[in-house]
Amino acid sequence: MHWSELESFAFADGEGGKPGDKALADSLLALVLAGKKTATCWPASWDGITHVGKRMVVLDSERRPRAVIETTSLVERPFNAVDWDFARLEGENDDLEGWRRDHREWLTANADFSPDMLLCCEQFKVIEILPETA
Repeated sequence: MHWSELESFAFADGEGGKPGDKALADSLLALVLAGKKTATCWPASWDGITHVGKRMVVLDSERRPRAVIETTSLVERPFNAVDWDFARLEGENDDLEGWRRDHREWLTANADFSPDMLLCCEQFKVIEILPETA
């Protein structure tokens, strides 16, 4: 299957893929392209986003395709049970406290945050980096 036939999303999008914070989307994409981000999470209430083995196209803030990723692991866990082993794979913070602070802020803006809310915690691998002009 060619990448143009896959579903697409940008990091930092809200529920249902509503465009989110453009600067955040591009900074998270840069971490993926550099090999530093191999995980992400979102509220479990946003059903059906992915499953193990699913491939998706990651978009930049201008909605241009930049990479193809494949979900390698997907588990649900409460926000307050996310540990440093998972959080460090997101590549965004230097410690668990920073991860919790930043994710609490994003979840509060995009969902009904609570410390025990369920998150879908996804690990993925990059299948292909697409040229900027794709």
